[in-house]
Amino acid sequence: MLVPRRTAPSLVVDTVNHGSFDLASQKPRRMTLIYFYRGFHCRICAAYLQELERLTPAFAERGVTTIAISSDSKARARGMQKKIAANHLRIGYGLPLTEARKWGLFISTSRGESSIGIEELEVFFESGLFLVRADRTIFYLSVQSIPFVRPNFEELLHALDFAIEHDYPARGEYVGVL
Repeated sequence: MLVPRRTAPSLVVDTVNHGSFDLASQKPRRMTLIYFYRGFHCRICAAYLQELERLTPAFAERGVTTIAISSDSKARARGMQKKIAANHLRIGYGLPLTEARKWGLFISTSRGESSIGIEELEVFFESGLFLVRADRTIFYLSVQSIPFVRPNFEELLHALDFAIEHDYPARGEYVGVL
């Protein structure tokens, strides 16, 4: 189980336009926002990614870099990049499901064509959102088992403002005896 304030798992993926992404070599001023998305077949993911693309400059102002990652092929990842008109948001692809499981992501099997007529991958991961501090410790995490409900990026920006101003720690760190 992943726990806030503990070191995040390793994460290395190729990106559509920005070479290789290695979490261990990232140097954000404050944090890296990692959004794991279901894939090109997911219309809800596309809308959510458009919002993250729009707000990536606002995250950057707060010292937070962004990346969205799927297990899709490069061609499908490029399709998503074009669909959402990503200019600021890095799009990673090809994350092995074994690595997704290390991040605590739920794994689903294909239902065939999605609601927008694109074939789902045979097996893929459900969405997850993480904020990882510059020291690679987890500050925030949220994983979903269905595609319909996601954290709100505007609210997350306001929460970051509060956390930065008050040096608010990551919560949920207790793993002792109950």
